[in-house]
Amino acid sequence: MFSYDRRYIRNFSIIAHIDHGKSTIADRLLELTETIAQRDMQEQVLDAMDLERERGITIKAHPVTMYYRADDGHTYQINFIDTPGHVDFSYEVSRSLAACEGALLVIDAVQGVQAQSLANVHLALDRNLEIVPIINKIDLPSADVESVKQQIEDVIGLDTSNAVLCSAKQGIGIKEIIERILYSVPPPQDPVDDITRALVFDSRYDPYRGVMVYVRIFSGEITKKTVIQMMATNKTFEVLEVGIFSPEERPTETLRPGEVGYILANIKNTSDVKIGDTITSTKKPATEPLPGFRTISPVVYAGIYPVDSSEFESLRDALNKLRLNDAALHVEQESSTALGFGFRCGFLGLLHLEIIFERVQREFNLDIITTAPSVVYKITFTDGKELSVDNAAHYPDPTLIEYIEEPWVKCHIMAPSEYLGVIMSLGMEKRGELMKTETMDSKRLLLTYRFPLNEIVTDFNDKLKSVTRGYGSFDYEFEKYEIGDICKLEIRVNEEQVDAFSCLVHRTKAEAKGRAICKKLVEVIPMQQFKVPVQAAIGSKIIARETIRAITKNVTAKCYGGDITRKRKLWEKQKEGKKRMKEIGKVNIPQSAFMEVLKASE
Repeated sequence: MFSYDRRYIRNFSIIAHIDHGKSTIADRLLELTETIAQRDMQEQVLDAMDLERERGITIKAHPVTMYYRADDGHTYQINFIDTPGHVDFSYEVSRSLAACEGALLVIDAVQGVQAQSLANVHLALDRNLEIVPIINKIDLPSADVESVKQQIEDVIGLDTSNAVLCSAKQGIGIKEIIERILYSVPPPQDPVDDITRALVFDSRYDPYRGVMVYVRIFSGEITKKTVIQMMATNKTFEVLEVGIFSPEERPTETLRPGEVGYILANIKNTSDVKIGDTITSTKKPATEPLPGFRTISPVVYAGIYPVDSSEFESLRDALNKLRLNDAALHVEQESSTALGFGFRCGFLGLLHLEIIFERVQREFNLDIITTAPSVVYKITFTDGKELSVDNAAHYPDPTLIEYIEEPWVKCHIMAPSEYLGVIMSLGMEKRGELMKTETMDSKRLLLTYRFPLNEIVTDFNDKLKSVTRGYGSFDYEFEKYEIGDICKLEIRVNEEQVDAFSCLVHRTKAEAKGRAICKKLVEVIPMQQFKVPVQAAIGSKIIARETIRAITKNVTAKCYGGDITRKRKLWEKQKEGKKRMKEIGKVNIPQSAFMEVLKASE
């Protein structure tokens, strides 16, 4: 059994691109250390969410404590914090790395180094973590271990002479991985003093016990009955329970320096816990908080509205609970003439938006709709004032605007060299600027691009995957704001502007976008008894138009024979009626139309 000794504690994380076998390696480590009984074993144990299992991706960081008796006769406590691999969840990765001393870099022996592995390795290097390279899937017939080793050395700059070769599926090399963790990852540093300092790296809401806070202890101890203070919010609580994850919660007596676990302290309000905060004790409080991780700013904004307006309060509760274990989610209230009351939410990317959308629907059983995603533009007025706008409804009078700046990102694309042509044409379509092209090996290229964020935020990943047959991967990081020719595209139905469909676009893309939306609206808005014009406009200039045909009634059906003037009289009467109806008639846009238009791409 493990008796507390800091020298025998190891805290590590796994960083890898999507689908490089991270969750499978985690499963094998849990089996080897007998943390989970064989009968309870299932695939992707740490991916507890249905959504994670369905999509085969990790969304949340999951901690787990394992005990392992090594060949040197000592029992080690190994704290593993699982991390996601997708570009939209890099914030989760940075939080997990803040609580670790080492990281396993898992690379697929077939696919080699991918863009996301590269981005996450830099996060780990910035924190001076010890990185252990691991090459997985060596049992596959197309595995090319030597070439992958060369890529790791050339692209990342890590020495691979002692990289661990493994196959998580077959269970090959798992013991070597664990021995390398004990040997290469340093134990936690000795605390400078005995003042309590614990880093909050995650939290979640338990409906029966309040907020459960996930912590890594850096100095001091936390036990039951300790009165703790949150340094960011200055709130104090009495600890009711402390424990570790194995992988379910298991209460213990004490959490000591270097250990990873959870705290329950009857915290009822989700706003009292801030991710990245430092917990200290009220008896002997710390003066300075621990260096947390950078506060994250959302890059994509979208509105989330309840389909039934009576569910507004439930939606607010749901979003507040999700914010608790997803600090990157930004929420503020707003209202729209078309959709009623709802929330303007900020996300790290489109997958992040999709996941939050699905989690609200599944976990809280709410019917919701979202508006088209948009990015944040900076507007400078002629009098020198500045304004940040992420919603077309807040776009000011164009005559007062001096210039508009849009966000640009730096993007790394990795793909086989035969797809260079199609990637470059996709880059041109998305207003990209190719900075440089590097050859990684005989078959693969690393392209460095600059893109306006609003071009890549909706469908760039899908298009890149389809033009490269799934072999291309990319990740992006914010670079700077640049002046761009951005205008407001208004959509008018029956001469009335519909705010929910209006958006901010680059002038060169406005016409194509306007045509696509008008075409879609003609399909989804039901016919009225009069013709309905659907127009896309920039200011007073109409750039696209479609017409919804009127439901026609043959008023001359009862006339047979006789003079033509009888028919003309009836047609004139019908014409007058249609004209009057058009003046007073209102077009009700069905809810489904909003969803359909969001899917309309250029």
